Amino acid sequence: MSYFACEGLCKSYSGRQIIRDISLHVEKGKLVSLLGVSGIGKTTLFNLLSGLEAPDGGRVFYEGREVTGQKGMVGYMQQKDLLLPFKTVLDNICLPLVIRGERKADARRQAEQHLKFFGLEGMGGKYPSQLSGGQRQRAALLRTYLFSGQMLLLDEPFSALDAITKSAIHDWYLDMVRQMEASTLLITHDIDEAVQLSDRIYIMSGAPGQITHELALDFSGSRKMDFTLSEQFIHYKMEILSHIQGT
Repeated sequence: MSYFACEGLCKSYSGRQIIRDISLHVEKGKLVSLLGVSGIGKTTLFNLLSGLEAPDGGRVFYEGREVTGQKGMVGYMQQKDLLLPFKTVLDNICLPLVIRGERKADARRQAEQHLKFFGLEGMGGKYPSQLSGGQRQRAALLRTYLFSGQMLLLDEPFSALDAITKSAIHDWYLDMVRQMEASTLLITHDIDEAVQLSDRIYIMSGAPGQITHELALDFSGSRKMDFTLSEQFIHYKMEILSHIQGT
């Protein structure tokens, strides 16, 4: 059985069906992207996967057991970093652990152990306004990682970053998930980002939103440096575009 999965998820609001019969899976240590245009129902799907909302039908599984509608089982990072401006970076990172009932001192120790690896060494005592955009995203990612264990749901986490910062954080995130064996399901509408980061890509389209294609990416070399100019990258991008334009 897959590390994280859902089967047949459906959701309607006020009689309008938003998503229908969504099934997908994420293997341990892999990064899977969910690619689709805005308004297709990707965030609705994440609300169901994270337990924030209950589906009208279907089930969610994590580590072999059903967790449908259960909050706090996986980490969910939304598009905005949601860092509280009046708390230090360290206290922002620790906040979900404290809310969960851990002692503040213990939560701080856990966070401090990861600051260097997340590129935040020496930043714990600063406030969010004193960080760059990339640093804020790293802080939000660390907060999500500490809370979730090993399964991360990321809703367009890099969309607000400039191109240079985004490229650097992509490289860092690939290294991070590889070393920590974290599993990721990533929402994006950026085809380049999906190909750059993913082991597999689901394409979502239609009304109601459905999974219309699944693409496994097989890379023979590194996805760093000039990868986005390679024939392999362009091949995958054109294949995705053909699926999107054909739906």
